[in-house]
Amino acid sequence: MERPITTLFMLSSVDGKISTGSTDELDVDKDFCKIAGVKEGLPQYYEIEQTTDLWSLNSGRVQAKIGVNQKAMPQKTPVSFVLIDNKNLTEHGVKYFCALSKQFVLITTNLNHPAFKVKADNLSIIYQQQLSLANALKMLKSDFGCQRITVQSGGTLNCMFLREKLLDYIDIVVAPILVGGKHTPTLIDGESLTRECELDKLGVLQLQSCDVLNSSYLRLRYKVIG
Repeated sequence: MERPITTLFMLSSVDGKISTGSTDELDVDKDFCKIAGVKEGLPQYYEIEQTTDLWSLNSGRVQAKIGVNQKAMPQKTPVSFVLIDNKNLTEHGVKYFCALSKQFVLITTNLNHPAFKVKADNLSIIYQQQLSLANALKMLKSDFGCQRITVQSGGTLNCMFLREKLLDYIDIVVAPILVGGKHTPTLIDGESLTRECELDKLGVLQLQSCDVLNSSYLRLRYKVIG
């Protein structure tokens, strides 16, 4: 395979929501820990997260939402981070990920991105005139030695991975809560299919395991087979 093996790893409500609402003020990481019946089992998700791949892909928008543009500089981790971003990360946010990452790779179509002003030995920038996830993944493997990568992103970017057949595994931790809301982000958002001829863009899954966790949480692991 010319690209890394990809796994979509997410925390979700039973109805597939990855946020507690439709605004950036609401977020499962901030809100689930406050809800009785949900907060008790939440640490399990973070424990599982620590066992995922040593390459992690996310979006600048999600990271800006959780505050990396304001956070104090973190300690170095063994994880290499890949962020897709055009306008959400500030120069501080870029430096935050340089401090956090073994290797930090930014993918952007913006030649004026603040990352171009940052000097760091572990920072690399993949500039594309038009975003191509397939080409970016190939470069991550060929140029950076990335063999496996965990995708933890928003619903729109997750949809791009799905539609372009770039997901190999799905690993979902399901929290015992219903969120609802037509405009609340889900695991897979993006553009809807409108014609029967587009059905080959669906993701057909084969269940690999189903683990019943404590406090009514579930972990579902699938292989993408079509």
